[in-house]
Amino acid sequence: MAKKKIQPLGNRVLAKRLEAEETEKGGIILPDTAKKKQEIAEVLAIGPGKKTNEGKLISPAVSVGQTILIDKYSGQEVTIDDEDFLVVRSDDIIAVVEK
Repeated sequence: MAKKKIQPLGNRVLAKRLEAEETEKGGIILPDTAKKKQEIAEVLAIGPGKKTNEGKLISPAVSVGQTILIDKYSGQEVTIDDEDFLVVRSDDIIAVVEK
């Protein structure tokens, strides 16, 4: 089955949460229920941006492939083809994480 292509609209960004580490510093292995949601995600696609009142297009400040830090409760979680994604407004992106 072919993968679906998802293109965000407006000033929205499609991202995928990065996996949480399975062990803590002390070597304790955490079950899935004890792991907290990561606020770090990778940008997979970006929308064209939002228009100002004058009609000028302001594109999101991130690009595909960047790692971002997002607000904990922001965005809409969606599941497509058994994969979980996150659609967030570009305004809800706190920072770009440099590697």
